[in-house]
Amino acid sequence: MVKGLANKILRVDLSNSRVWTEEQNELFYRRYLGGAGIVSYYLLKELKPGVDPLSPENILVFALGPITGTPMPGGSRNCIGAKSPLSGGIAKSEVGGFFGYELKRAGFDALVVQGKADHPVYLWVHNGEVEIKDASNLWGRTVLETQDAIQAELGERLVRTATIGPAGENLAAISCIVTDLRNAAGRGGLGAVMGSKNLKCVAVKGKTLPLAADPEK
Repeated sequence: MVKGLANKILRVDLSNSRVWTEEQNELFYRRYLGGAGIVSYYLLKELKPGVDPLSPENILVFALGPITGTPMPGGSRNCIGAKSPLSGGIAKSEVGGFFGYELKRAGFDALVVQGKADHPVYLWVHNGEVEIKDASNLWGRTVLETQDAIQAELGERLVRTATIGPAGENLAAISCIVTDLRNAAGRGGLGAVMGSKNLKCVAVKGKTLPLAADPEK
């Protein structure tokens, strides 16, 4: 177990409604650290050359750093990445806010989404558990409307979200993924990748942060 990390990668295949976790070794975390390193690892390892960025074969990665969730400056950052529909290369965009902190509290260092749901869905990630929930009633709504609706449905006032609006749903190549209503992953058209998977939102809530190796320092 690597200190300061959850030591679990959450995997979701929307095409088959399949959810599982991976546990990487210490060498993996020392080599790739987190954030952009983990995003690059999964994209370079799993994507076939020439894959269409808006196809189910593209993957969307939400990855946290080793200090995400700690009181250290910059400890709120997390990285979102995929093959870009705008450039055809790797797109990585970093955002702040509480989403990354809450994803680590929920028990994961990264979320890797592949496939495409046959109807609009959102992911509810909470305390080590994951649910794929229907989002048909959310499709077409703005980011703010979606957050309000999910908070009401789950009964969680402080649920944190990464959401797309109508631009992402309509596969606009400059669309963003918005976390906590105010932080935009705006590079590379990542909102279109999320929309191409019929994924409206990732909602997260957790209770426990991993222990640091030396909390006092």
